Amino acid sequence: MFLPTTKKELKELGWEALDVILVTGDSYIDSPFIGVAVIGKVLLKAGFRVGIIAQPDVDSDPKSDSKSDQDIRRLGEPKLFWGVTGGCVDSLVANWTATGKKRQKDDYTPGGINNRRPDRATIVYANLIRKYFKNTAPLVLGGIEASLRRVAHYDFWSNKIRRSILFDARADYLAYGMAEQTIVELARCLQQGQDPRQIRGLCYKSGTITENSLELPSYDVCAKDKNAFTKMFHAFYQNNDPITASPLAQKQDTRYLIQNPPAFCLSGKELDAVHDLEYERELHPYYRKKGDVKALETIRFSIATHRGCYGECNYCAIAVHQGRQVSWRSKPSILAEARRMASHPFFKGTIADVGGPTANMYGIECTRKKTKGSCTEKRCLFPKPCAKLNINHAQQLSLLKDLRGIPGIRKVVIASGIRYDMILADQESGNRYLKDVIRHHVSGQMKVAPEHSQPHVLEKMGKPGMETVLKFKEIFDQRTKKEGLNQFLTYYLIAAHPGCTEKDMTALQSFALQKLGVLPEQVQVFTPTPSTYSTLMYWTGKDPFTGEPCFVEKNIHGKERQKNIITARGSKKRTVKRKQNSNQKGRK
Repeated sequence: MFLPTTKKELKELGWEALDVILVTGDSYIDSPFIGVAVIGKVLLKAGFRVGIIAQPDVDSDPKSDSKSDQDIRRLGEPKLFWGVTGGCVDSLVANWTATGKKRQKDDYTPGGINNRRPDRATIVYANLIRKYFKNTAPLVLGGIEASLRRVAHYDFWSNKIRRSILFDARADYLAYGMAEQTIVELARCLQQGQDPRQIRGLCYKSGTITENSLELPSYDVCAKDKNAFTKMFHAFYQNNDPITASPLAQKQDTRYLIQNPPAFCLSGKELDAVHDLEYERELHPYYRKKGDVKALETIRFSIATHRGCYGECNYCAIAVHQGRQVSWRSKPSILAEARRMASHPFFKGTIADVGGPTANMYGIECTRKKTKGSCTEKRCLFPKPCAKLNINHAQQLSLLKDLRGIPGIRKVVIASGIRYDMILADQESGNRYLKDVIRHHVSGQMKVAPEHSQPHVLEKMGKPGMETVLKFKEIFDQRTKKEGLNQFLTYYLIAAHPGCTEKDMTALQSFALQKLGVLPEQVQVFTPTPSTYSTLMYWTGKDPFTGEPCFVEKNIHGKERQKNIITARGSKKRTVKRKQNSNQKGRK
């Protein structure tokens, strides 16, 4: 069932009022890939009555009685709390490019026009609720926008250090991370009139520092002193493991932000329970009449097999939001979802993706992490895979084989990125895995993410050296040719990352042309998002691990020049096209 989004739907369910109302910057797609839908369904299963208001009108008049001006009021007031999220994508990332251009399209908005999600949506929605409902139920922030801004953070769009979003939004609580356990515990505490301030994964305000808390440098100090901000970020990052983390305290004004230790990672059984809930895999009818939502094309017939990542790339926020441990679903749960998918009236035989943050991390995890937590002095995959990680793709091989055997499924695609260094490190099953993927699970192209070619830039990114991607490319090309398939590798590349100069981009262009045989048309300009080490480098101009100065391109035109070195059209583009055509003929 869809969660209700109108008073009419409440009546049809026989509900007089709601316990929780969730407000989101996305349109309401009922899918396991949409955070607000997952949180709503988890709360519903726990016995709470939940409704959703998606992309509410923020320019309405509280004194008006017109329907458009009642948008945020249309479900009434919740008994327990309001849940507020900017959506699946940070609102500023959704609205603006890294070079300051307004994005015209929004994949999570009906009709695709970017006209429904305000900048800093979490703060705007919190203010909207306060505008219409005085002394209302508690406001609880969640989602990636809030999760990455839970402590003092560098904000690229205003180019300054900002306070915790909990304070700027004047909210009561912030549930960070994936938050299923946290939000259910919070709802139960509020329902029973208990104090929720001991719940894992929760942030709140306090007049004093709580017992056993690690005090971070204050917001005022961090805003003035980049070295203090670096010290704060190290402590914040290292206290994101549920096994080892201490409570954190940071003074924001006259009060303190208190961050409780993270919620424990969901077990396989718990993750199964989340994905076994009934999802419509469709846009709610109330919003469907406004147009199609492009994101649904990708996620409707995709399967998430796991969450978390131990890549810890410096530009990526997954480690802070989902965690550095990997939790995966059981094979029976995944196969059951695939069978339900195959019976969907719109299913045409192809599962668009089977994966997670990185596709081939399913079924692989360091046993040490389960009891001792993530290592503080080293990473799982950088500069090379840790010997204790026990990389073996056997479980994923078995899963993929069984998915291929389900009646009604013609093709199972792996569209999520694949860590080629993990395949090369897997002496037992790596070759079989790659062979199976090439033969059965590539839809014309396989995505890999070398990001750059220059060693000093890769070091700033936390990515492996180019010898691994070249070795992988050689094996991929040989086996693709042997299978008689016309398939290719596509490469994610980043321009203007800290440490990268125009000279480095010229070297990357040469490497891509001469070694990879391509010159990609799409190169991402680095966007400094809160709570990543790369963003820390961008703000401070220093390598946070060595303290050495680090070149940072902050000029918009300089960023565009770096990108254009790869993407500019001309004689080099034609040369690449001829080389690609020659390679295709050779494969045929």
